[in-house]
Amino acid sequence: MKNLSLEEKEREFQAKIDADQKIEPNDWMPDEYRKTLIRQISQHAHSEIVGMLPEGNWITRAPNLRRKAVLLAKVQDEAGHGLYLYSAAETLGSDREKTIDDLNAGIAKYSSIFNYPTVTWADMGTIGWLVDGAAIMNQVPLCRCSYGPYARAMVRVCKEESFHQRQGFEIVMKLAQGTPEQKALAQESLNRWWWPALMMFGPNDANSKHTAQSMKWKIKRETNDELRQKFVDITVPQAEMIGLTIPDADLKWNEERQSYDFGAINWDEFMNVVQGNGPCNKERIAARREAKENGLWVREAANAFAEKRKARQAS
Repeated sequence: MKNLSLEEKEREFQAKIDADQKIEPNDWMPDEYRKTLIRQISQHAHSEIVGMLPEGNWITRAPNLRRKAVLLAKVQDEAGHGLYLYSAAETLGSDREKTIDDLNAGIAKYSSIFNYPTVTWADMGTIGWLVDGAAIMNQVPLCRCSYGPYARAMVRVCKEESFHQRQGFEIVMKLAQGTPEQKALAQESLNRWWWPALMMFGPNDANSKHTAQSMKWKIKRETNDELRQKFVDITVPQAEMIGLTIPDADLKWNEERQSYDFGAINWDEFMNVVQGNGPCNKERIAARREAKENGLWVREAANAFAEKRKARQAS
């Protein structure tokens, strides 16, 4: 593409995407494609890292050793997902430390769902069932994303998220099949998390700034509304199977569409949380900032050791 005009480069770039060929880090790409990916991948990475906090809150209070071990493994997986994604963003020229500093300064965005509190053990199940279920719905199409490093990272992430979803559903199912008090706990948790889970897919297509271009570039393969509808259609029968009720008076089966109609989402609440005014926004950012400050000595020691070894090898 060396001697081509910008317009010709963009045409060839789009033709490559239309042919379902992967874009790799050293390939030419439009500046906006690069910026869009850095924004999306870094927000995805932040969501994985911040997403450790609501569940980490329950590690010491898990009801038995098996639940504790599974929850520890899950939180560890989320940390790994964040690292994969920060690495993918770096292939686009993103600076990891600056990206993390933007998160800690409250500038960078992450999934709104992680700004809600986990107040009961049932929330560990509901997060796995609904939140990770919604994440899988979002992320499976990303395995076919046009940008190679992001698509390949998502293959492993999705496999692990599937484990998280099954683990969460098992917790909710056990509670729903338990005592009346346990079933009530599961229902109450579902009532709190249902609508924030639907918000995870982002604004309605008509109000989404990025969807159309991301679809053209095949960063996204399905729109926000398409993914949200799939999630509802899959999740409602799961709730019915274990005897729980979706907290939506307008939910009903549409015979003509062979799909569920559901009620209006409170987008004012969504925007309020995204803008930093959710129940736990300040708490989440403070925890990440504290983690970076407390870990500074580890990074300094590791860098000093690396420099010392480098000097020894050079002498």
